Amino acid sequence: MIRLKYILFAGMFAMGLTSCNSFLDKMPENQIPIALIDYTQLSNMYEPVSGIYRMAASANPGFVHWMDFGIRGIRGDDLDKGSSASDQSTLTDIKGFHYDYASVQSFWGTNNYFNDYYGLIQDCNGALIELNKFAANIPASDAVNQKLNLQYQAEVRFIRAFAHLMLERVFGQIPILTDNSKIQTIGKSSVKDVLTWISSEMDFCIANLEDARPNQSVHFGAVTKYTAYMLKAIVNADMAGNDNSSTYWQTVLDDTNAIINSGKFSLYPDYYELFKKPGKMCNESLFELQYSDFGTSSGPAVEPDAFFAFQGPRGDQHGSPISGWGFMNPSQSYVNFLEARHDSIRLKTTILFTSSPGHNYYVTPSNDTIWPNSDGDLYFNGKAYYPSSQMTPGRTDYGEDNNIRILRYADALLFNAEAKIRMGQNGDAPLNLVRERAGLTPITNATLQNVLDERRAEFSCEWWGERFDDMIRTGEATSLPGFVAGQSEYLPIPQTQIDLNVNLK
Repeated sequence: MIRLKYILFAGMFAMGLTSCNSFLDKMPENQIPIALIDYTQLSNMYEPVSGIYRMAASANPGFVHWMDFGIRGIRGDDLDKGSSASDQSTLTDIKGFHYDYASVQSFWGTNNYFNDYYGLIQDCNGALIELNKFAANIPASDAVNQKLNLQYQAEVRFIRAFAHLMLERVFGQIPILTDNSKIQTIGKSSVKDVLTWISSEMDFCIANLEDARPNQSVHFGAVTKYTAYMLKAIVNADMAGNDNSSTYWQTVLDDTNAIINSGKFSLYPDYYELFKKPGKMCNESLFELQYSDFGTSSGPAVEPDAFFAFQGPRGDQHGSPISGWGFMNPSQSYVNFLEARHDSIRLKTTILFTSSPGHNYYVTPSNDTIWPNSDGDLYFNGKAYYPSSQMTPGRTDYGEDNNIRILRYADALLFNAEAKIRMGQNGDAPLNLVRERAGLTPITNATLQNVLDERRAEFSCEWWGERFDDMIRTGEATSLPGFVAGQSEYLPIPQTQIDLNVNLK
């Protein structure tokens, strides 16, 4: 996991006469030796931050390696492994919570996960060092650049904290790494200490990030103070667990109120299109990873690695670009859950069927045809579906021009409703905003179970495996086949990493 330190610079990419201040409209970064950087050129101060965003949106290291999603998401009741039985079969062992199996102990995927996220964390630490070098050259009288430097530090610290959360959710006790020189000696911190540290980091971020929606940011799509409020609410909900009397619920309520009362956010009206091209960086977005083919039929593109292909329909799709490896398929349990609720909008959004009444194929609402395969897959992940009609002509890589949604305003609304109900208040208003968008009737005097069911319906099958975490913090995970409370919550830290640092035992 040891990496060379370098600073990531993104070269500007101009498309015709179009200009945009988005860090997306830049070519993939070059690696510039630190010795060549002039830290007195404050106009370049954002470049380390831009490099971190691009790294976060990458796979090795970064947030989007296909296997990382597989490991994180497979443990809930919303997803099955998919593909053929023999393809990445260790994911089946992980889903069954057979963590003592040799296949799991030596699985390349968990070591890959560990490296991807700690690699990104090390890059964040390096970027913060570079920002401090710029800060040393800001005159005391230059309040504008002093404020910007703190904002840029906060953006990097958010990414670093979020990477720690993704590690904690898979491995539990992990090192809090803020100094790369300690990578081979640092010990593990408790789950509570990790979550408390993330919450504290968000206090710094809230104080220093922009007061804007991400799509209003000077750097389009950058994290803002409301992104930090959301992450702080999430980790405090994790610390509260299923204890209605926990004081952490007040923090969840306060932080989600800050997002809601800002008046800056709204639910994207069309849930089906939210996960497709029209929904990219909409007013619901609190954090998403951005990609683009720049609207051209060929040439440079910023792509999401194999994230979407990993989930695309497997088998002979008769020449359609709607195809892929067939992993992470919605479970029959989740399909049954949506159907029993008459949750038709979420059903058509989240589930790509492989047949329809009277036909051995399925035609999506966007008029793409999905065909069955010899593996017997009944469903594919509709939240990864990118219609062919929205693809740039000449670009046929599945999902190439789509973003990966991570944090959404719907999460703020539902956590707000949950906190209110757990504290003895009425949570109908935020809950029903989410239900109305899904075409469902309002609920009066909603219960905690109403909110938890809404979270399951709203967020299942998405990037960060939120369903499993919800099951852990509410005690529902004991219903999963093979799950043993106190043993199955976290995967073992890879032996390869323990061999490098014995303090990880």
